[in-house]
Amino acid sequence: MALYEHVFLARQDLSPQQIEALVEQYKGVIEANGGSVGRVENWGLKSLTYRINKNRKAYYTLMDLTAPAAAIQEMERQMGLSEDVLRFMTIRVEAHEEGPSAMMQKRDDRSDRFGDRPSRFGDRGDRGGDRGDRGGDRGDRGPRRPREAAEGAAE
Repeated sequence: MALYEHVFLARQDLSPQQIEALVEQYKGVIEANGGSVGRVENWGLKSLTYRINKNRKAYYTLMDLTAPAAAIQEMERQMGLSEDVLRFMTIRVEAHEEGPSAMMQKRDDRSDRFGDRPSRFGDRGDRGGDRGDRGGDRGDRGPRRPREAAEGAAE
């Protein structure tokens, strides 16, 4: 039997119990047709890139399947008829991944995302340094002129 990864998107207004019932329904279809379901991961409610049937969000679910092609076709047929399932995709794989999928793995450190790229704000690490302290070191601009001298020069 072939190995598959199957992901489906369910409507945003369903409850977690209804999502679980959908998973159990499709597990039953696969098992009735001689297949088996391995790992099932609920990725939760996520925003969609574009609206699908007036839905801005959807519940994502991943299923690892070992089944004949007829079982996959029947499951996909039933998903196509269901109003609760917005989209689905089944991909044939050589082997199922061990452990959690990439969507379930937590990012360890977000600072490693940009590698050795220097900070845009210099060594301070913030945008303006100490914003409340206006009378401190003025850098190499020198001291301010008195207000009267500045106004007299403008006239």
